[in-house]
Amino acid sequence: MTTDAKPVARKHPELPAAALLSDRVLYRISGPGTDDFLQGQMSQNLADVAAGYSPRAAASTPKGRAYLLTRLVRDGEDILLSMPASIADEVARHLNKYLMLFRGTSMERLDDGQVFGLFGEEAATALSGDKSALPGSASASTAVEGGYLVRTNSTPEGVGRFELWLPSGRSEAQQARLDNLGEATLADWDASEIAAGIAELEPETRETWVPQMLNWQHLQGIHFKKGCYTGQEIIARMHFLGQLKKSLFRLGASGGDTPAAGSAMVADGKPVGEVVRSVALDDGSVELLGVLKHAAAGSELQLQESGQPLTILPLPYTVPEREEVEENPTDT
Repeated sequence: MTTDAKPVARKHPELPAAALLSDRVLYRISGPGTDDFLQGQMSQNLADVAAGYSPRAAASTPKGRAYLLTRLVRDGEDILLSMPASIADEVARHLNKYLMLFRGTSMERLDDGQVFGLFGEEAATALSGDKSALPGSASASTAVEGGYLVRTNSTPEGVGRFELWLPSGRSEAQQARLDNLGEATLADWDASEIAAGIAELEPETRETWVPQMLNWQHLQGIHFKKGCYTGQEIIARMHFLGQLKKSLFRLGASGGDTPAAGSAMVADGKPVGEVVRSVALDDGSVELLGVLKHAAAGSELQLQESGQPLTILPLPYTVPEREEVEENPTDT
C-alpha cells in the first residue's frame, strides 16, 4: 500500500523555522494517583520525570507490544503527554480502564493545547528569550511563557531541534514570536524526525513491535530498572537475554511512491521488515524508517508492493544490537 498523496517535505528548511504539529494531541494527567498510574503503564520511571527533564516513554500491551510512543512533561504535580491524533481516542479509552483504579485522578484532553516543532537554536531562543537558558541535551526542558521548551534529537547534519508544548495554546506574544520565524510544514518536521531516527505509531501499526525494535532504548525511552509495568516482563527479557533480532533502520529510495506504514520490505522475495513512517522529499527521493531483521541488512532490499530498491542510510545514534548478525535473513 502506498500513500503517494503525502505532502512533499523540504530536506533542508530555511532556518530558523517553526512548524505547527497539527497531528499531535496533548493530554493532562492530574490528581493524587498521577505518578502511580503512569508508573504502572509507561516504560519510563516517573521519579525521573521532573522540572528540566522530559523523557520519552512507551506504553505497551501485556505482550510487550507498543501501542503508544510519547514524551512525559512535568507540569507542577501533573504530567503532560502527547500522542498522534489518529490514535488518541483509542489510546485514551484504553488507559482510562486502568485510571479508574486511581480515585481522584483524571486524564483530560487539552483541546486548546498545541505543539510546535522548532528548527534551529535561533528559533528556540526566539521563544524562550534567553539563549543561555536553552535545554542543552536531548529531553532536557525548560519552562517558557505558557508552556515548555524541550530539546529533541538533532538531525544528522547537526541542526538543533526543539518541541514547544503549549497546554493552553499560544498567546499573542508567542504568536508574534512565531510570526518572526520561517514557516515549516508538518511534512518538514516529519522528514527531520525520520532523519533523526524517531519512530511513530499509526492505527495500522499499533501493537506491532516491542519498543526496543523501534530503538526506543537508544532514545532513553525505556528504564530497565524501574520495576513492574504492563509489558515489562517481555521488554526486560528481550533486553537482558539479548533476544533482539530486528530494529529500526533508516532507509532511502531514489524515487517512486511513498509507502504507507505497515508496508512490507523484502529481500530475495521474502518479507524481512515493515515500514514505520515515510516521507517524500523535494529532491524526488523518499526516506523512511522501517523495522528490519538484522540478518537482512546486507541483502538487496525492496518495497514489496512497488519493487523500489532501498538503501540503508545512517542513523545519528548507534544500535549495538546489530553487531550480532544472524546468517538466515528469514529467521524470526
